[in-house]
Amino acid sequence: MESQILQLEKEFDEAMIQNDAEAIGRFLADEWFIIDPDGSMIDKSRFLSVIRSGALSHKAMDSEDIRVRVYEDSATVTAVTTSRTIYRGQEFTTKERATDVFVRRDGKWAMCPDTLDILREEVKGNQSSKRAEQLSAGILSG
Repeated sequence: MESQILQLEKEFDEAMIQNDAEAIGRFLADEWFIIDPDGSMIDKSRFLSVIRSGALSHKAMDSEDIRVRVYEDSATVTAVTTSRTIYRGQEFTTKERATDVFVRRDGKWAMCPDTLDILREEVKGNQSSKRAEQLSAGILSG
């Protein structure tokens, strides 16, 4: 079971790097949302629309310290992920502690909520601690 969850995480990361909103959407439960480090919540529809628009893209996602816990029909994955993201032309590199929650329904695993906690970030060309606020504000407001 753990290997199945790890494979889903790998495939999800690949879809993110490809900026393939349709593939990303297949991994997410309808009620999926992400909680950004600033506490804001972004739902599935809004997140996918920003990816489809091209305003948000991911160039790399590399995870370490991956821990999987499986509980009958649910699982959690925690990892430290370093990602290169471009949002509205500004490149960010962040190192975040992420927690993904999966639920198995009708034999299929789907991602439910995600949470992110920034450990380190860099805006290309200078240091910044405003990335989460900028990204969340932009995604939430459209």
